[in-house]
Amino acid sequence: MAVKSDKRVTEVDPASARLQNVSARTRVRWAVEKFGDQLVMSSSFGAQSAVMLHMVSSMAPRVPIILVDTGYLFPQTYRFVEALEGRLGLNLHVYKPRMTPARQEALFGKLWKKGEEGLSKYNLMNKIEPMNRALMDFKAKGWLAGLRKEQSSSRRHLDVVMKQDKITKIHPIIDWSDYDVYRYLTNNNLPYHPLWEEGYVSIGDTHSTSRLMGKMSAEDTRFGGIRRECGLHELSGQDDFQI
Repeated sequence: MAVKSDKRVTEVDPASARLQNVSARTRVRWAVEKFGDQLVMSSSFGAQSAVMLHMVSSMAPRVPIILVDTGYLFPQTYRFVEALEGRLGLNLHVYKPRMTPARQEALFGKLWKKGEEGLSKYNLMNKIEPMNRALMDFKAKGWLAGLRKEQSSSRRHLDVVMKQDKITKIHPIIDWSDYDVYRYLTNNNLPYHPLWEEGYVSIGDTHSTSRLMGKMSAEDTRFGGIRRECGLHELSGQDDFQI
């Protein structure tokens, strides 16, 4: 298995300055007008994902929504996907790793249990490669994502519009607080992920997600506290990955 994985420099795009003091919807509208058919959106269908899914699908229903299905998502996540796809009429496209979970575990074991190196390999195979394949399939130049500064220390440097190699990343709700999210969900009668009520504040794969307990931060609930990011928002979508 050969995987090409070099991190890219992420820089603030000049357009960010013009979009600092406007609404999230105005930011989405700018992205739609600028990138047209070369705009996509990624969603993990996580705890608060209904905000961006609702906002984008109501404004630009043709924008492809990319879900990377690692094969290790919670049963509640799969049901959440089905419910929101039907309710919001999402233009949903599901991308999966080239290798099934069973084959991966037979050949490499449980990579997420093998420290930083194993986790990086797992994320490349199961998250980064499928997302990069989606970006290339759609010839994407613009990428909408629901990242927020308040979510973690690793996201505080992000801005409304970022250049990530050949991709322009747009973060319409980057400056939203948890209360802003709550208010939008409430006003639009939208649900949190079903596991939210059980204490899950950041939801990914079953083996890398835990409840928020004691003195843990939201970052501690992912990947055993080893890291917050899986790599999706650190690599470009224009390189060739071979699995």
